Order: sequence, then structure tokens, then C-alpha cells
Amino acid sequence: MEWQGTGVIISVRKHGETSTIVDVLTESHGRHAGLVRGGAGRKLAPILQPGTQVDVEWRARLEDHLGNYTIEPVKSRTTILSDRLALSAMGSICALVNFTFPERLAMAQLYAVTVNLFDQMAEGEAWLPDYALWEYAVLEELGYGLDLDSCAATGVRQDLIYVSPKSGRAVSATAGADWADRMLPLPRFLRAQTATKEASEVLDALKTTGYFLAHRVAPALGNRPLPDARMRFLDVLTKTVKKDHKP
Repeated sequence: MEWQGTGVIISVRKHGETSTIVDVLTESHGRHAGLVRGGAGRKLAPILQPGTQVDVEWRARLEDHLGNYTIEPVKSRTTILSDRLALSAMGSICALVNFTFPERLAMAQLYAVTVNLFDQMAEGEAWLPDYALWEYAVLEELGYGLDLDSCAATGVRQDLIYVSPKSGRAVSATAGADWADRMLPLPRFLRAQTATKEASEVLDALKTTGYFLAHRVAPALGNRPLPDARMRFLDVLTKTVKKDHKP
């Protein structure tokens, strides 16, 4: 068995003295692991880093075997390493991919969104809202999408500022007023799938997507907690927001 493709490295873990097991997210083969012989050595270790775009060739005697990778770098994205917020976000993305994406199941749309997000981060573009939209897309692709088109209680399409934690549907300001302390926030950019300049709105969006990742997706995956890397990213983002809003 063998195949060739392009992907982005999601995780690297040591295997034995000199080898590594590398998880690569690909368009046609999904999240796919393979053994890289010599991956822990001086030549390959600097290449085998999360976020690196690579050409891969995978070979195994049988399809269900771990198999071996031959890897060639395409794009390093090392600029992310010098940005603490972007680096923590990349760690969160990689951890959530490993946590939520089924092994060897192709999800071409999520692959494209993930690679585009990494490119934005590496190029220093305004990527923060797109991170929140990425988590939203993960929920959608896994079958836990939110219904933000109209109010769950009244059907109106205006003034939607909440998300019901029970139904995952939008709720208007009027309909949700009596239960505001139980509702999740619905930032305008999340519903419109657009950008925002406000990091605080991104935090609100991540509160909502995080709730459904933890209470819908995680239970379906054996009730494991969300990866610590996501919490570390939220901590860095929260500190950034507080710093930006100091008088």
C-alpha cells in the first residue's frame, strides 16, 4: 500500500532512539500518522515541526499498518514561532485536530480552512477572527453545527445576541432577557461569518464554540477533556485583551 500527497504536520512524537511518529493532515487522506526513520536526528528534526507544509509519501505492507513516511518540506511557517499569540493558537489548532478529526477520514473543506489559517498566521495577517470561525467550522463538519439564522423562541432574525446552550440555536435579546445569565454570547461576526477588529468579540465567540466542543463533541469521543493547548491559547488571548484595554 502506498500514496503520495501534500499536508501540514500536526504533531511529532519520538519513537525509539532515532525515529518519530508524525501526524500529517492531508486533503485526501485526512489525519494520517506514519513513522519517519531518523526523524529525531539533526537533519530531519528541524523540518518535522507542527505547522510545516510537506510533501509526503506513505508506504505500508497493509492498509491498517502504521506505515512509513518519506517527507519533503514545502513551507516552514517559522514566523509563527516569534509571535506568542499565534504560536499558542497554532498549538491549540494542532491539538484540536488530533482531538476531534477522525483518523484517515478525508475532510477536504476543513483541510483547506486549516491550511489557510496557518498561512494567515505565518504571513502576519489579521487571523484571530478566523481562528474562531475555524472552530465553528469544525463543529459544523463534525455534525454539531450551530443554527444562528433565527431566534429559537420567536423566529425573528434581528437582534440575535445569544446562543442557547441547550439547543445550539440563536436567541434574540428580548426572548433571552430572562435567562441572560445562562445564555452563551453570539458576536455579530460569528453569525455573519465575517471579520472583527475586536479581540474581546473573538473571546466571546470562543466561549460559545468551546462550550459545544466540550459538551457535544468531547462526550462523543469518550468524555475526554478538551486539550490543554486550547486553554493555554485562551489564557494568552485573555491577557492580550486585558493589556489592550488598560486605561
